[in-house]
Amino acid sequence: MNKLDFPMLFSLKDKNAIVTGGLGILGKRFCAGLAAYGANVAVVDLDEKLASAYARQLTEEYNVKTVGVGCDISSPASVAQMVQEVVSGLGAITILHNNAASKSDNLEAFFAPFEDYSLDEWRKIMAVNIDGMFLVAQAVGKHMVKSGRGGSIIQTASIYGVLAPDNRIYEGSLYLGKQINTPAVYSASKAAVIGLTRYLATYWADKGIRVNSITPGGVESGQNEEFKRRYSARIPLGRMAKADEMVGTLLYLASDASSYITGQNILVDGGLSAW
Repeated sequence: MNKLDFPMLFSLKDKNAIVTGGLGILGKRFCAGLAAYGANVAVVDLDEKLASAYARQLTEEYNVKTVGVGCDISSPASVAQMVQEVVSGLGAITILHNNAASKSDNLEAFFAPFEDYSLDEWRKIMAVNIDGMFLVAQAVGKHMVKSGRGGSIIQTASIYGVLAPDNRIYEGSLYLGKQINTPAVYSASKAAVIGLTRYLATYWADKGIRVNSITPGGVESGQNEEFKRRYSARIPLGRMAKADEMVGTLLYLASDASSYITGQNILVDGGLSAW
């Protein structure tokens, strides 16, 4: 029996990765994790100047190639241009982290009660959370098929694409000073991400392209103490997640360590879904 170099299975050296939503709370940590394991990274977000600045920071810290690309993932033309820029700057894409999600510019409309929810707001969130996922997966997947090298696509879903929210935790709960909830559009869009993941996993399996999703549970990111207390009481591990605790799952799914895994949704939720 040949000796297998297990540590090398996790190496991403010389692989080229795209992370959409690369400037987000999780996105920055995902980019750093990929770079730390040797991947060249394209930081993709709406603001090209900030994306490029963060890309340069990753190059200085991890000695990998990077590019920062501005992209509106809800625009087919912008997505096509983004893929072209990444291939030009890094080479063939072998890892896609389809991670971007909408940050509504109107929190009052975003957190409105279901009975009063605006169709315009619904469509605006869907345009990014699922239409954008489709456009990026389509463009990068097409490139991967054409290159013949296969690849790994990882899509970010949410615990609320798997479970309904417990609305009791939102009593007295604030995010950046505003009363919050989980809107139906968020749950529906993230459930759709998981469905798209499973479809693409079988669709591209014969091309050597694996497609999986990560479902984060609640991550500390500006919630008030009351929210953290109520949410943590629902979690077997007794606390919210830290952003870095999502990174290991991404590295596993991006690497050859998960070479026989496709079509899966891995929940990183502190045990919430086990109750």
